[in-house]
Amino acid sequence: MGTLLIKNARSIVTMDEERRVIPGGSLYAIGQEIVAIGTDLPYKDADTVIDAAGMIVYPGLINTHHHLFQTLTRNLPLAQDCTLFDWLCTLYDIWRNLRAEDIYISAAVGLGELLKTGCTTAADHFYCFPNGASDELIDEEIRAAAELGIRFYPTRGSMTLGRSRGGLPPDEICQSDEVVLKDTQRVIETYHSDDKFAMVRVGVAPCAPFNVTSELLKESAAMARSYKVRMHTHLAETIDEEQYCLERFGMRPLDYMEQRGWVGDDVWFAHGIHFNDDEIRLLGSHSCGIAHCATSNMKLSSGVFPVHRMLDAGVRVGLGVDGSASNDGSNMLAEARVSYLLHKLAHGPNSLRAEEVLALATRGSASVLGWEDAIGSLEVGKAADLFMIDTRRMEFAGALFDDAALPIIVGMSRPVDMTVVGGKVVVRDGKLTNVDETRVAAEAQAAAARLLNEATLRTKINYRMARQAGQRIAR
Repeated sequence: MGTLLIKNARSIVTMDEERRVIPGGSLYAIGQEIVAIGTDLPYKDADTVIDAAGMIVYPGLINTHHHLFQTLTRNLPLAQDCTLFDWLCTLYDIWRNLRAEDIYISAAVGLGELLKTGCTTAADHFYCFPNGASDELIDEEIRAAAELGIRFYPTRGSMTLGRSRGGLPPDEICQSDEVVLKDTQRVIETYHSDDKFAMVRVGVAPCAPFNVTSELLKESAAMARSYKVRMHTHLAETIDEEQYCLERFGMRPLDYMEQRGWVGDDVWFAHGIHFNDDEIRLLGSHSCGIAHCATSNMKLSSGVFPVHRMLDAGVRVGLGVDGSASNDGSNMLAEARVSYLLHKLAHGPNSLRAEEVLALATRGSASVLGWEDAIGSLEVGKAADLFMIDTRRMEFAGALFDDAALPIIVGMSRPVDMTVVGGKVVVRDGKLTNVDETRVAAEAQAAAARLLNEATLRTKINYRMARQAGQRIAR
């Protein structure tokens, strides 16, 4: 096992129970594990030695919700000014052309941006399996994550309720319940590890109540619990979803999911904006988790997440960037800052402090993923997952008074200086160390152009140029 020594940092922001900030701190790791942190450590050498003079060291950020395949459909004029259901229907026609190579390159771009913005662990919700494409698409994401060196938590998603059966997505991007369950089992058995320092853990993740069958929800929950893996889905994101569940099932979204086994400390939902007080108390009593995705919620006009009521009720809350097509980026530091500002606007000056938002993006997200023993803070026995920023940059001049709050309050105008995952440097001087960024960017843009061209030929809609809402439904 390799060793890592980070020495002479301006400070180490640990985010441990005491929220210690260690001026002049150093950190020593053997393999993935931190074995010493503090000042005047007895270690003078290591396989990798980093002189962190002028640097602040932070625990790696943890992204609890993403759709990496959407990286290829960002900044589309036709999908810029929609609510969720219109936005989905617009993009389904593009996503039906996805190929295995698209999944790999979109994951490389999205995960690369996450690493460059301080994220060391990423959960992804992959649910789009077009007819004719490989059933093993999630494997391409896992391959990309391994090459980049990020800790990865893919969740095998699914859509099985197409338009012909009353669902939202076209039938061409839906699978049968049987196919989904068989492949979910394969993915768990092939990739999931419950090792404390695993580089891959797997979750079970039917997409949403409006695009999977009731039977799949129940059987997915049973499978997840038989393998002792976690469960994830979208819930309470929009009023449209709530209305759909009331009309189709005669009950609110959480009632529907609870009846199908989807409440527990092994469950985390994405968004959770429109839960009422009784539902929030229920979530808290079962220690459910929520991935809060502020930027996506704002872009799609979905609403404001009730963060204080959630935290007060004991709900686990972490941050997620959500899909690149509803965020148009995979920037975890930007997501944290947007969350901070949103709640100041929505809830007043006594809302979340910057350090509390950093806690949501680290400790909170680790709790949502059930991974508190290894990630979320910098302390002995946990993973050497961290990022570093150089405070000698011009953009930080006049701002060096609160190291824990700095990247949230001031923001980051460029990538972090260094990211370390499991004791290995994966971003150095703001650049990825394990892949050629220029090659990845070129291949991704070519794939994105092909997807739009194929969708335009089939639907006669110019996805590059069309903006009017009426053009979304013209065929």
